[in-house]
Amino acid sequence: MTSLDDDKAEDITSIDLRGKSAMADHMIICSGRSTRQVSAIAQKLLDRLKEVFRLSARSEGKEVGDWVLIDTGDVVVHIFRPEVREFYQLEKMWQDAGGKPVA
Repeated sequence: MTSLDDDKAEDITSIDLRGKSAMADHMIICSGRSTRQVSAIAQKLLDRLKEVFRLSARSEGKEVGDWVLIDTGDVVVHIFRPEVREFYQLEKMWQDAGGKPVA
């Protein structure tokens, strides 16, 4: 969360999935203003995960930059361009799972 905030990700939302899904314990959803920013936020997060936690997370979509998925196992991070985030509306899909916006 700190990495995303430091890199100017917008509208950061954390959704607690414990007991609601077997895919992960938490889902983080945020936006970048452009494909370049989305890709940069994702790359910096991947670098920090490796450096700080010695964790090699899987990622998809970084080359295109519309929607990047980072899977750390326990936490799944979605980084969207705003238009793509609005189209897929993942927050609404998981609303019952207890999502909380981060100030």
